[in-house]
Amino acid sequence: MESGDPAGGDTIAAIATPPGRGGIGIVRISGAKVPELARAVLGKLPVPRHATLAVACDARGDALDQGISLYYSAPNSYTGEDVLEFQGHGGVAVMHSVLGAFLDAGARLAEPGEYTRRAFLNDRLDLAQAEAVADLIDASSKEAARSALRSLSGEFSRGIEAMVAELVDLRALVEAMLDFPEEEVDPMHRDEASAHLARLRTALAGVLSKSRRGSLLRDGIHVVIAGRPNVGKSSLLNRLAGEESAIVTEIPGTTRDLVREDIAIDGVPLHVVDTAGLRETADAVEQIGVERAWKELARADVVIAMFEASSGIGPEDQAILARFESVLPEGAVRLRVFNKIDLCAAPARVDDNGIWISAKTGTGIDQLRQALLAAAGWERSGETVFLARERHLRALERAATHVEAAGHELACWELFAEELRLAQQALSEITGEFTSDDLLGEIFRRFCIGK
Repeated sequence: MESGDPAGGDTIAAIATPPGRGGIGIVRISGAKVPELARAVLGKLPVPRHATLAVACDARGDALDQGISLYYSAPNSYTGEDVLEFQGHGGVAVMHSVLGAFLDAGARLAEPGEYTRRAFLNDRLDLAQAEAVADLIDASSKEAARSALRSLSGEFSRGIEAMVAELVDLRALVEAMLDFPEEEVDPMHRDEASAHLARLRTALAGVLSKSRRGSLLRDGIHVVIAGRPNVGKSSLLNRLAGEESAIVTEIPGTTRDLVREDIAIDGVPLHVVDTAGLRETADAVEQIGVERAWKELARADVVIAMFEASSGIGPEDQAILARFESVLPEGAVRLRVFNKIDLCAAPARVDDNGIWISAKTGTGIDQLRQALLAAAGWERSGETVFLARERHLRALERAATHVEAAGHELACWELFAEELRLAQQALSEITGEFTSDDLLGEIFRRFCIGK
């Protein structure tokens, strides 16, 4: 791992609970000076792993707060260093006073994510597990939290390590073959190499599938509702959100700006955006709304193109669909939704033309919800999924590319071995075996202070 000095010599301190008023607040200290700081502020070093009543005092000996102190001696702590936690009353002034006492005694203020970075650098967590800490904190649904916890427990890392072990075995076989002239290589060795590659392809495909689905839990799906004025876009947003988020009237052009709602379907977060009706207009304010609508469409993962069930897709709708071709990002999925079936006595259904619903009555909305998940690639299979980040997906895809390329180089062991090496390096980047300091800084910078 290209990381340099694991954790540095500083002892760090920070408030580990969210800012604001609360019943309990925690100040966390980590580093070699913990015993010294504990004696300076609390008057003694607590017995390891025993909750101890303590009074935190400033440098003059004036009491600041009374609470519980917990001491974890290295290496048996979250960071792998000596760690002290003072659990006091959660007032803002109280917590900052206690933190200030530890800083005055010789600690420095921790940077965002510095505790978890030290845990990684001291081999308490690998990089995928460290990222899972932040994902667990940020999880927006129960499914996302469960997936993050599985990654934190090492399930994702074990899947990666199993593939790396397979690559190591295969590379060892290839290196042995390189010591022999080509004419002495037994066909059985090529068959064995092919069998290894087949197992790797299967394993990579499985992890990639679980990771792609898991990334939906982490990042959510960006859904944009678009169409002519008065086709029921705002009514649909309200129906999906379960509340009156957008103004609904019979007057075309009521929505003049973007209205956003975050919802969840089967635990998958969706970021749904209602847009202004797409039409030519002389109203300056509405023009701005229409321009913003097209800009939002350029960022969509899924577009709900709405039409009226009674009139179908007319000339104005055709013009909108034609412009989608040049505006929507590559890979964006379009769902054609025909609304207001309650006005034309049409049944709710899903057919080759689209999805038929009534946003007013809720008929067909469940089918639309499932279609949204399917459009984004989510399927409830009962399997575990990995809450993968974009860098994980890119590394897995690179590894899959190199494994596939290796399959075309079985006639040349040197090129075969190089593709295997690159595949192993890509996988090892996920767990942090090959990681630059710049990447580490970017990852841990996004953590909250105190974690």
